Amino acid sequence: MKKIYLTISILAVMVQFAQAQFTLDGEFRPRMEYLNGFGSLIPEASEPDFFTVTRARLNAGYATETYKVYMSIQDILLWGENPQIIHSDVNNKFDLFEAWAELQLGSGWSTKLGRQTLSYDDQRILGGLDWAQSGRNHDAALLKYAKDGFALDFALAFNQDNLAAAGNLYATTALFSYKTMQMMHLNKKFGNLSASLLVMNNGYQNGTPGVSNLQTFGTHLNYKKDAFGLAVNAFLQTGARLGEVDVKGAYDLSLDLSYKASDKVSIGAGVEVISGNDAGAGETGAFFPLYGTNHKFNGLMDYFYVGNHANTIGLVDIHVGADFKLSETSNLSVNLLNFSGEQELTSGEKSLGTELDLVFSKKFKGYSLILGYSQMFAADGMYELKGVTKADAADSQNWAWAMLVIKPKFIN
Repeated sequence: MKKIYLTISILAVMVQFAQAQFTLDGEFRPRMEYLNGFGSLIPEASEPDFFTVTRARLNAGYATETYKVYMSIQDILLWGENPQIIHSDVNNKFDLFEAWAELQLGSGWSTKLGRQTLSYDDQRILGGLDWAQSGRNHDAALLKYAKDGFALDFALAFNQDNLAAAGNLYATTALFSYKTMQMMHLNKKFGNLSASLLVMNNGYQNGTPGVSNLQTFGTHLNYKKDAFGLAVNAFLQTGARLGEVDVKGAYDLSLDLSYKASDKVSIGAGVEVISGNDAGAGETGAFFPLYGTNHKFNGLMDYFYVGNHANTIGLVDIHVGADFKLSETSNLSVNLLNFSGEQELTSGEKSLGTELDLVFSKKFKGYSLILGYSQMFAADGMYELKGVTKADAADSQNWAWAMLVIKPKFIN
């Protein structure tokens, strides 16, 4: 009798897995960095920074015909942060990165509920920020429609960060974390052209119950035909930023061209103009790219819009680059970017400098290695902008890093 029960149980499990798909995979990603001017100019008297941080993730997914469930747990490990004997998560970096369920509603409709990444187009306004070891996520409800080359996403979020404030609807205090969010993204494909429209409102808590509402809207166009590619961004912001600062006339415009010269060489060039603050007290004309993958833009050294450069002179970024396929398993990316202010600094200076970014990647059997080096050639305006005198700054401003990426698939 026990054998019969056991056989029935095994058959039941087999039937369940035949009707569904379970996946279990992970990621082990240590990155070592040498910082001698990353993010800002380093003074000569300061010592360069050097550290290694590992991202460890375990991802589990389960899918049936009617729903999907996905969970991703991660820990961000700074080498040496724990004592040798007494171990603890001293920086509270062990967390649930994603936890969502997606329900199929039929006729192209579905809904996705829970902690998830919101990543659209080139990730300028909304992106997963995968470069950061912690990544970026949102706690949101997403209504989705996709059919015949057309896709529509509508997201809603209402955030709290303090359970102790029961009965208080206004308990979101983290810097620039939104209190509310309403977002609509539409995408339509027309042959070689992909066109998107984004409309988003973010409400930021100023007090109890004060909320400032900031609206961001615009379009992303991506055209590809044969070896030629063109991408355009055009975004505007209005409303009020955190702190009840009125936003008027803020914009972000960009144009990028690409050309695949051969099977081994691709080249590109582009320009991005981001408005700065030309308004009076209590107002601003400065655009801020919000929740995008900002590390991807305006140079890998993160001098602009990565926890800095908000509400200031804006930016004009003119860049050229090339990607070289060195072999079937290795690539080299070279990018040169020239920066200047969209407006003048107090001194009347606009020029900020030039950055060189080099990234080499090599795929091995089951893992990959990525190496990077960046050099900032600062102009007089950069010293003024960052508040470091040229005489006191280090002679060389650079950044180097090495990253190992392993993504094991335990069950697929």
